[in-house]
Amino acid sequence: MIGARTPIASVSLGLAMLDGHLERAADRLESQSRLRRFVVEFLYFGIKNARACLFAAPIFGALVVTPRSCVLGLPRYDALLVVALVIQSWMVWSRLETVDELKAITQFHVVGFALEVFMTSFSVQSWSYPDFAYTKLLGVPLFSGFMYAAVCSYIIQAWRLFDIRIEHHPRYWLAGALAAAIYANFFTRHYVGDYRWYLAAFALWLNARATVVFRPLDRPRSMPLWLYFVLIGFFIWLAENIGTLLGAWRYPNQIGARSAVHVGEWSSWSPLVIMTATIVANLKRVKERIHVPD
Repeated sequence: MIGARTPIASVSLGLAMLDGHLERAADRLESQSRLRRFVVEFLYFGIKNARACLFAAPIFGALVVTPRSCVLGLPRYDALLVVALVIQSWMVWSRLETVDELKAITQFHVVGFALEVFMTSFSVQSWSYPDFAYTKLLGVPLFSGFMYAAVCSYIIQAWRLFDIRIEHHPRYWLAGALAAAIYANFFTRHYVGDYRWYLAAFALWLNARATVVFRPLDRPRSMPLWLYFVLIGFFIWLAENIGTLLGAWRYPNQIGARSAVHVGEWSSWSPLVIMTATIVANLKRVKERIHVPD
């Protein structure tokens, strides 16, 4: 049938309509009571956050529905890699992410995968990927990097949907140095000591005046930048509990028995969010400083 839309095109159109609705919804609140405004604004805050998880949600959905044995003859980790590649390609094709944003996401993918290789190495063994896969490299399935990429994708999507800006952001070279030190500490803490709490104190001092300004609906709201990092780290920790429950990977204390991911991992994810936000902020800063003629 001429003019019929493919399922992928229909989903893209539906998301475009949703984004348009989110942008126009504020026009209906001018004469509402404070209570109704609060309820509606909180509802749209949740909807926008869910929309920002456009990459992360299908990845974890695939973790839920894929059996540990195989999917259409493919080992589970390989099937998850195919799912991640299809979703990422579709987001770029449908212009939900730009090529420059894809570069930032890929950068964090590589950073995350390198960390996975080290953490699962024989000398460290912080966690493991117990199942077989054709696409394992140095014992780590390639799909694992997409879990880090999902964090970066969320921040990029949320940046646009919430019209985020940061006030009193620290100097970029200082933020970059902090991000590099945080990353290095994930490696060096196994040999010379764990300095994450010193780095956390420095991050708190560095971002003491920094504020995230976001727009859930029509009015700007704000929160301290450090709280933004901590909250995202908390929700990643919750997602990690889901991932280990579904058997995607395991910590040593989860081998042979079910148990929650130690709350201390929250203190690892929040610094990783700082790294991600630093990458994204630099991307936005560069784009604002470059004029591209039509």
